[in-house]
Amino acid sequence: MSLPIALTCGEPAGIGPEIAAAAWSALRDSLPFFVIGDPSHLPAGTPVVEIGDPAHCVAASATGLPVLRHDFPGAQTPGRPNPAHARGVIDVIARGVALVQAGQALALCTAPIHKQALQEGAGFGFPGHTEYLAHLAGVPRVVMMLASPHLRVVPTTIHIPLADVPQALTPDLLEETIRITHAALIRDFGLAAPRLAVAGLNPHAGEGGRMGREEITLIAPVLARLRAEGFDLRGPISADTMFHAAARAGYDAAIAMYHDQALIPIKTLDFDRGVNVTLGLPFIRTSPDHGTALDIAGQGRANPASLIAALKLAQDMAQARQP
Repeated sequence: MSLPIALTCGEPAGIGPEIAAAAWSALRDSLPFFVIGDPSHLPAGTPVVEIGDPAHCVAASATGLPVLRHDFPGAQTPGRPNPAHARGVIDVIARGVALVQAGQALALCTAPIHKQALQEGAGFGFPGHTEYLAHLAGVPRVVMMLASPHLRVVPTTIHIPLADVPQALTPDLLEETIRITHAALIRDFGLAAPRLAVAGLNPHAGEGGRMGREEITLIAPVLARLRAEGFDLRGPISADTMFHAAARAGYDAAIAMYHDQALIPIKTLDFDRGVNVTLGLPFIRTSPDHGTALDIAGQGRANPASLIAALKLAQDMAQARQP
């Protein structure tokens, strides 16, 4: 594949610059990618090749980290977000999306952002990357998947308080989540007949209604309708029995009902190599499954494994989309 992957810089005060440099050192031209950001934010001594066009990335990757320059105002201090950088971080994401949509990049990979810094510095009006990307792409609904070699899992509700989950969890939302996940597993992961396991909301999947009735009144009817269309669905299953090795062997992805029900198992199984994937976009987007890690930024301690996994998965997904 000749097209490179576009990597947005993320929060300059976080570990994004370090892991970008470390990922290039590990991958070189075996998996060409370029950073959209300010070259001065990268660790001292990083071999940098500034490019004026993504088409120059593949050749540049052999000698240095290709950077499509996007200047930021003000100083960069590891561990301390600068409000003056917030607008630039947001603009870099939009620039990356534009490049992918224009066919100049194979996929979009995003370094972590600091949502509070973006809200305080630029009035960022989105809960996170996922929602902003959906806005830029003009799609009404996307799905967040966390993926690793051990598990793929999708939370139906995401960044909301636990107390709000029962009200937010509707039949339409659950059905859309399953449909988008199913379609993405076929298109982006090369699975002809995906098998999905669907968790219950309550302990023991409600235990026949004694611990809650959402499984009976909401989840089971949605699964029955989709099974009638030919979907391979198991559930609703008690979440505490879904994630051991034997259970995981029986499905290709798990559908969870809320954020921690999904993220705790994957981060326990594979903390360093988890990848955040946005399903339902017209382009491929992956991201490392960790935050900005301001507490260790600039100390040379950041682990690039999740970013490397995100870049590799983006490439694999692009290959799966090829006719």
